[in-house]
Amino acid sequence: MRPTDSVAVLRPRSPWEAMDLGVLLARRHAGLLMLAWALPALPLLALLSLLLWESPGWVLLIFWWLKPLGERLPLFILSRALFGATPRLGESLRALPGLLRAEWLASLTRRRFNPARSFDLPVLLLEGVAGQELQQRRATLAAGSGKRGAGWLTLVGLHLELALWLGLLAFLYLLLPAPASADLDWQRLLDGTPEEWLWLEHLTNGLYALVLMVWEPLYVACGFGLYLNRRVHLEAWDLEVAFHRLRRRLSGAAGILLLAAGLVLALPDAALAQPSAPQPPPALDRQAARADIQTLLGQAPFHRREETLRWRFGEPTQPSIGARPFDAVGLARRLAGALKILLWATVGAGAALLAWRYRDWLTAFAGRVAPSVRRPPPLPAAHSVPRSEPPALPADIAAEAERLWADAPDQALALLYHGLLERLREDYRLPLSEADTEGEVLHRVRRLEQIELQRLAETLTPHWQNLAYGRQPPPAELKEPLLAAWRRQFGVGRTP
Repeated sequence: MRPTDSVAVLRPRSPWEAMDLGVLLARRHAGLLMLAWALPALPLLALLSLLLWESPGWVLLIFWWLKPLGERLPLFILSRALFGATPRLGESLRALPGLLRAEWLASLTRRRFNPARSFDLPVLLLEGVAGQELQQRRATLAAGSGKRGAGWLTLVGLHLELALWLGLLAFLYLLLPAPASADLDWQRLLDGTPEEWLWLEHLTNGLYALVLMVWEPLYVACGFGLYLNRRVHLEAWDLEVAFHRLRRRLSGAAGILLLAAGLVLALPDAALAQPSAPQPPPALDRQAARADIQTLLGQAPFHRREETLRWRFGEPTQPSIGARPFDAVGLARRLAGALKILLWATVGAGAALLAWRYRDWLTAFAGRVAPSVRRPPPLPAAHSVPRSEPPALPADIAAEAERLWADAPDQALALLYHGLLERLREDYRLPLSEADTEGEVLHRVRRLEQIELQRLAETLTPHWQNLAYGRQPPPAELKEPLLAAWRRQFGVGRTP
């Protein structure tokens, strides 16, 4: 491949122009590049998902770690397409094993987190050097401003991948039907994915692969553009192309030059007679020569008159007797001291403002540390809910709740929920406070790993929330299973 065969204009560019050249080259062959990346990568992701179905996080980590190997096939296609020899898909796939053999272990270990990976990859695959010669070649190309822009390309690409992936995840969540999205318990998903939701994590891994299918060819093309730009700067490819074009022009005019030479040779000898020798100029003496030189130097372009205006400090004046000299150092110190006081005052005022702004949160946080002095913040009148503390808990909470259910099911449900909180404090020593939400209480119950207690809390808590925040009374069919679960867990009576 010669620079003269390039389909792009090879000239010195800035790093951003060089990356733009790579983007234009990738857009011209976008379909081939994305298909060449996806054919090896997507079956690999499917195989990893089948082998590690219970661990979708490990599938994503392994797939992400193997990303540098997937960048080689798009580079192979771009390097051929630049010189007008775009390979077919089958030819590219047949070249893949040979491309993967070159320094595959180093690409996955010590050079995995190299921010200039897109700039160094063409040196490895396209120049056919290895060992010490490869290291020297990389150092030569990276000298000065050689790979400036490659680090920024990797950083921007990382954020772009993350943004596109999160956008697809949000779009997937919007496509879920309402019952499925309502059943999602985000707290449980963060603690560990339930078995029935493993397919969702594998689907998110597939969305990440779709993002890479679009971004990886662009990333490789931008790095290839930076590499080409560095070669143009070092080896003057633009001059080589210009000289090649000039030679082609002159080769077309060779016949005209030969015809002119033949006509000159056909002229008679008289026309080719030597002209008479020119007469030597008259000799000048030293004074005349000096006068002529001064005259020439006084004319343009040897003589030019220019006026320059500059500012400068005046001459120091002697202070008058009894006058106090100006102390610039002392003034600077006083200004620095005043600025320091102003800054500390600003910091103190900001801290006081933050403390006042988040005073409710600080009160709740202090209540967790010292439960004896905590006080719950009052609720606004517009959000008054039936969450008042019961005057006293009866000895048999289940029997009292059963008695109240016929006339006041909301009071019965409130009694059961406050009784559950009291049992969690006394029997299981959970450090509950008034600042804890229902979700936090339920999370602590799950951490106890008591199956019956967890089922009781998961049944009771949603109906309590519907009552407290939505004023929805519990359904009548909830009475029997809820009281039975209570008696199985706590029995009859109350532990003192």
